[in-house]
Amino acid sequence: MGARLRIFLTSEQERSLVRLKTADVSQKVKDRAEAIRLNAHGWYVEKIANHFNWTVQTVRDVLHRWRKSGLEGLWESKGRGLKPKWTEDDIVFLEECLRHEPRTYNSHQLAEKLESDRQVKLSPDRLSRVLKKRGSFGKEQEKAIKTNKTRNFVK
Repeated sequence: MGARLRIFLTSEQERSLVRLKTADVSQKVKDRAEAIRLNAHGWYVEKIANHFNWTVQTVRDVLHRWRKSGLEGLWESKGRGLKPKWTEDDIVFLEECLRHEPRTYNSHQLAEKLESDRQVKLSPDRLSRVLKKRGSFGKEQEKAIKTNKTRNFVK
């Protein structure tokens, strides 16, 4: 077992961590703040790990990040994860093509158009997901939203 790791909070730090419970932040940040508060109130690292169903090392990492960075240590650092290959301008370009050109496109054709016109290579599946998430896929999108699917069942 390693040395006891203990955090001591000022009253202002305690208030800040309590306010995070109701703030509009991710659940991870709320859990990290609560883990720090529990440690400051005398809970051992092992007990906090059992409480949150974390590993002991995760609790230690949270406490060390608090010591090093304070409140900023609760959030994930920038630069994590894979960066998107496309930009907002690329998707706007495709939406304009869908809106103004008389022909219709499927996702394979849109992926080819994006690659030839903008040099952005996206798979048809990924492109389809991005457009659907934005609500801009297909020419009949407005009709699909306006029709009530349950109207046939109501008498």
